[in-house]
Amino acid sequence: MLFFTQCFGAVLDLLHLRFQHYQAKRVFSSAGQLVCVVNPTQNLQNGSNRNAIPKEDSSQRKDQYICHQSVSDPQLTSCTCPLYSCKWEGHLEVIVSHLTQSHTINILHGTEIVFLATDMHLPAPVDWIITHSCLGHHFLLVLRKQEKYQGYPQFFATMMLIGTSAQAQNFNYKLELNRNRRRLTWESTPRSVLDCVDSVITDGDCLILNASVAQLFSDNGSLAIGIAIAASKPCPVEAEK
Repeated sequence: MLFFTQCFGAVLDLLHLRFQHYQAKRVFSSAGQLVCVVNPTQNLQNGSNRNAIPKEDSSQRKDQYICHQSVSDPQLTSCTCPLYSCKWEGHLEVIVSHLTQSHTINILHGTEIVFLATDMHLPAPVDWIITHSCLGHHFLLVLRKQEKYQGYPQFFATMMLIGTSAQAQNFNYKLELNRNRRRLTWESTPRSVLDCVDSVITDGDCLILNASVAQLFSDNGSLAIGIAIAASKPCPVEAEK
């Protein structure tokens, strides 16, 4: 009976996810946009889940550190995946492989996509995360639900370049919410992942929604955010080509 109950619950979760994906495709298919259904990641920094990161992470971290000890000017950064107590450090060039292998973060391709965050009702803190590949670079999109103070949750959405701050200046991104004749748009230059997601949220340099506004744009507990990325000026590498 226990086995049957667990299997039945898994099937229901799969059917629910498929239904949400179908709804999103039906809504945005006319615009020709790629839809990504993103499940939430709850806080793993506290409690018994503190050591929930795979064991091989620590060895990978040691190998990465030893590998770069001899580099004269190492530009190491910590893990950019929020809400995980991950102590990994490495170069910008290997962040994407770390996110996909250790944290199973999905990679989407294309300059315009729709980010569909599910289960918006979950208690804070919660993150919805994807990696976005376009224009020859990788970007990290983070939607976070966090309490400003007890009982007052807010949503923060930002796009960060997996690269340096100088490289980030070459791009612009737009986040757009559009539902029931309401439209809300945020346009900005992405910050570098070297700045850390927490710093971006603390600075307020991102799209910020209170719970009531998020509810206006949500549909059956899901929030759809249209994402567009464009190059504001040619990158040095592209200019040389």
